[in-house]
Amino acid sequence: MKRVTAFGFDFFLLAAAALLLAFGILFIYSSGVSVVGARSSSEFLKQLAWAGSGLLLMVGVILVNHARLRDIAVYLYGLMILLLIATGFVGREVHGARSWLGIGEFGIQPSEFAKITTILLLAAYLTGIGKGVRELPRFLLGMAIVVLPVGLILLQPDTGTALVYLPIFLFMCFAAGARLRHLAYLVAAGLLMVILAVLPHYSRWLLGREAGLAAALTGFGLAKYILGVLALVTALSAWGYWGFKRRYFYWILYAVSLVFAGLTGAMLINRVLKPYQIMRFIVFLDPQVDPQGAGWNLLQSVTAVGSGGFVGKGFLKGTQSHYQFLPQQSTDFIFSILAEEWGLLGGLAVFALFLVILLRGIRIMYIARDDFGMYVAAGVVGMIFFHVVVNIGMAMGIMPITGIPLFFLSYGGSSLWTALIGVGLLLDIYLRRYAH
Repeated sequence: MKRVTAFGFDFFLLAAAALLLAFGILFIYSSGVSVVGARSSSEFLKQLAWAGSGLLLMVGVILVNHARLRDIAVYLYGLMILLLIATGFVGREVHGARSWLGIGEFGIQPSEFAKITTILLLAAYLTGIGKGVRELPRFLLGMAIVVLPVGLILLQPDTGTALVYLPIFLFMCFAAGARLRHLAYLVAAGLLMVILAVLPHYSRWLLGREAGLAAALTGFGLAKYILGVLALVTALSAWGYWGFKRRYFYWILYAVSLVFAGLTGAMLINRVLKPYQIMRFIVFLDPQVDPQGAGWNLLQSVTAVGSGGFVGKGFLKGTQSHYQFLPQQSTDFIFSILAEEWGLLGGLAVFALFLVILLRGIRIMYIARDDFGMYVAAGVVGMIFFHVVVNIGMAMGIMPITGIPLFFLSYGGSSLWTALIGVGLLLDIYLRRYAH
């Protein structure tokens, strides 16, 4: 047995997170400076306060010891579920989503912290069932742990935050040894839902008319009969597989239920999501569909990133941000400001720092002393990976606009605290890798 000492601390991970935190404060400050050099926002001061308190939270997580969190994971998860339910009734609406709880200017976003509590409970569950995750019923029960907060978040509605839970689940179940075909099913079903939901709207905007088949499929008229047939075929193939143990029945069940899930999900998406959320997917496919409206954000962000060149225009010398062409520039599009002012080199520096965090997280996952620590590390890596890929991809025009912040850099206390708590969990798992 080895004692826990400072020499076992992951200073590379901590340094990468601290540098990204510093970059974030710098460019939040830049986003609040006008074209004449006047400071029009004090957001960077709030970010400093959140950074200081977030670092204290990170230290607290390290001191607690992640192994103890396994015993209270269900209570933490339950508390966040209650807060998500309360948010739906008494939450404050911001940018079209009722996702904030608070008094006056102070508020928290429970859906951000629910990512951590979901990771903890799912890790505890996966640890308890061992290789049972390869069995479909136990796999689905684990998925239910994720589906509950996702459903509550979609009701707010906050699609971007809800999407983050899928990679968390996929990364953790992959680490636990789940069957690849089960994981592939979830990815394929999600893509099919989005395609079937967006296609009729995209066709209406692009061609001025509905896409006949897609519109019919996602409308309730014809769709109810199609769903009935699919449900019947799904039931018969399931009966054939479990009754006769024929392998081909399994793959019929797999394919038909996938189409059933995709079509059902598309119908729900069209009824739950608001028009502006559907438009985010449409302008991703073609920003010129509505360049002065829904496509404005994406076009201005791509312009900012492209105008930075190799070395950038210089700190506080960006034009897109200082002329206020970029909406939500301190949150969703913070990377656009950085790329404009620090250019390709600045962007590569951010990529490198996030790569350090992800690679260190993967290493920590493999050297964790217990399964619970390994699964928690996998969940944190999945969460950070998705935030980075989607937010930076969004800024560069290669991902739809979803409102997902860039961890450590974007303005906002809840997302920053969530990221630092995640880093604290990784640091604790690494620090105690030999301790018993």
